[in-house]
Order: sequence, then structure tokens, then C-alpha cells
Amino acid sequence: MKRRSAFGWGELLIGIVLMVLGVVTFVRPAGALTGIVFVYGILAVITGIADIVFYVKIEQHTGFGPALSLVTGILSILAGILLLFHPGAGKWAMVILFPIWFIAHCISRLTHLPIIRLTAGTGYYYFTLIVNILGLLLGFAMLLDPVLSLLSVSYLIGGYLILIGIDHLVLAVSEIGRKNE
Repeated sequence: MKRRSAFGWGELLIGIVLMVLGVVTFVRPAGALTGIVFVYGILAVITGIADIVFYVKIEQHTGFGPALSLVTGILSILAGILLLFHPGAGKWAMVILFPIWFIAHCISRLTHLPIIRLTAGTGYYYFTLIVNILGLLLGFAMLLDPVLSLLSVSYLIGGYLILIGIDHLVLAVSEIGRKNE
């Protein structure tokens, strides 16, 4: 039986890399946002090609293919090319979509408040209430001032990367990976 130590070297490495990416995102927020837009462009091209391949394979077997798959494949490739060659357009799309997502997420969390009060108690209830009301205010402020949105997206992503990196570091030193003997 192979023994595994409690220390997860892979988790440690991933945690360090994520924390470094988070710090780099804080230091160069515009560059990080451009990188994110570039990754979305690549993913859009890949999914577009996959949709077209799906269309062709289905048509070969059945004699007709789902036209929606062909159309979405072509649109995905075009959107991906736009993002790859004009990342500024992708940045401005994120400036609009991120606040809308932020507002929707906060509204969703506010609808969970009765369940949170029952399961987690009043302390966490009030904490969630305050954080999500502040989130709504921030979301609407980002919609009204696109520059605020452009700047905050990178910082929120950087903060998230650092927190996920810390989570991986904690997992690396925990005993989750240890096998019982």
C-alpha cells in the first residue's frame, strides 16, 4: 500500500501560483484584464469549432444537422476572433456584463437570507445582508460609472485569486490527502 504524506506539494504549488497571479493582477490590473479577454477569445474560437464539428458529425449520421449548432459555432468563432484582435472591445463588454452579474448575484444572495437565518444564525444573516446590500450599491455604481467597473473587475479577480491561493495552501498542509492505515 502506497503511503501518502499529509503535505500536498501539488496544492502548495497551485496555491503559490494563484497567489502570485493575484498579486500581479493587483500590480497590473489593465494587463490582467487584457489577458482574461484573450483567454475568453481563445475559448470562444475553440467552442465555435466544436459546435461546427458537432453539426458536421450529426449531419453525416442523420442526413441533417442542428442548424442552431452551426449558427452558434460561426458566431462563437467570430466573437473569439473579435476578442483576440480587438481586446478593447472585450474589456468594454466586461465593463457592462460584470456589474449586471454582480447585481444579479447579490439579489440572489438576498433571497437566501431566510434560509441563512435558520441555518447559520443571526450573526451570519446580518453579515450577508450588509455585504450584499453593499454589493448592490457597488454594482449600480459600476453601471453608472464604467471606469469604476473597468478598474474594480481586475481588483476583484486579483482578490479572488489570492483567496483561492490561500485555500490551496491550507489544503496542502491539512490532512485531507492522508490515507488511513
